[in-house]
Amino acid sequence: MSSKDILVPNIGDFKDVEVIEVLVKTGQNIKKNDSLITIESDKSSVEVPSTSDGIIEKINIKIGDKVSEGDLILTVNEDAKEELEKKPSKEKKVEVTKTSLSEPAPAAPVTQSTSSVKLASPKIRKFARELGANVAQIQGSQRSGRVTEEDVKKFIKSQVSVDKGRIEPKKYKDEYSHEEFGDIETKDLPRVKKLSGPQLVRSWTEIPHVTQHDEIDITEMEQFRTSLFDHYTGEKISVTPLAFITRAVVNALKDFPNFNCSIDPDQNKVVYKKYYHIGFAVDTPHGLMVPKLRDVDQMNIKEIGDELKRVSKQCRDLKIDKKEFFGGSMTISSLGGIGGTFFTPIINPPEVAILGIGRSFDKLIKIKNQLVNRKILPISLSYDHRIIDGAEGARFCVHLNKSLGKDFAFKLAV
Repeated sequence: MSSKDILVPNIGDFKDVEVIEVLVKTGQNIKKNDSLITIESDKSSVEVPSTSDGIIEKINIKIGDKVSEGDLILTVNEDAKEELEKKPSKEKKVEVTKTSLSEPAPAAPVTQSTSSVKLASPKIRKFARELGANVAQIQGSQRSGRVTEEDVKKFIKSQVSVDKGRIEPKKYKDEYSHEEFGDIETKDLPRVKKLSGPQLVRSWTEIPHVTQHDEIDITEMEQFRTSLFDHYTGEKISVTPLAFITRAVVNALKDFPNFNCSIDPDQNKVVYKKYYHIGFAVDTPHGLMVPKLRDVDQMNIKEIGDELKRVSKQCRDLKIDKKEFFGGSMTISSLGGIGGTFFTPIINPPEVAILGIGRSFDKLIKIKNQLVNRKILPISLSYDHRIIDGAEGARFCVHLNKSLGKDFAFKLAV
């Protein structure tokens, strides 16, 4: 028996780095240049390839271990590999014959690059995983084969086919049906979700999303909101926090016009809107709907609150016109009435931004050496990175913070 140890090769500055993936298992037949493990430093991630063919006898490391050059990864049996290749297989011949008669030949497996490692930063590797791509299959365009975000996008695009001028994604079929594992029940997809599904897929695949999270101190705003009353009748005026947030978004859109635009990729132009129509997500028994509030800049807080109630009722009663779901400036998705803090809202094309609102919570904050209880609103701002950069996104969040904070809370009611 000829056993061979496979060690961590010389891969530059990698020393005492963490193993984040073990890509093989004991008993597996591997070939030279097949990826064995993935290691990650604070700068990049690297897949370590095999230097020999054989069958794995023993794996000496696990996820979370720290490794350096020369550390033992695993041991392979080269003789077992040779015996397996020499041994004839009648079953294999029958299977090939059957396949050739009734089915198209299977696609050739993707082979690993002959380069010693696959280079990609942790950010790029995570980006690829979120899109379901394997970095080992992506051809890097940078020096030493380093994979970039653009390389990942091109690879994803290559996984679709063109049929009569239309791009159709490849369809995959599960190896096992659901009913093989137990009882199931099949229902039709709700009509609203059936209509919104393609729009969500378009948004996620075509728009490079960036989401920023922030916390806004709304203590004074809440005090003001809960103290509103009618001077003539003395009755309390009920206005939801969403009305204040909607007004604050409009104020921010006036100062940051890039958030109130749409991109025309065919003409390479940007369409800037002079109106302020704010969309908001409405949870209905029929599914999520996103109608628009028209000309919000011309409404006061109470009018915004009344309009929110009116349009929400129209959606739940299915009495809203289809046109009211189009022509928006920006969308607000509020989960405050349900719960949760931060999330990653998906942009509603052709808009370029969406604001996610979580449930407000109490938080102790140190002010002038004293711990003070404050009411905090968690926000999640997603935007199209093609037109809005991180600095502008941060400034937009700061603007909202001021509009809903202590200095500007009372101005919103004007």
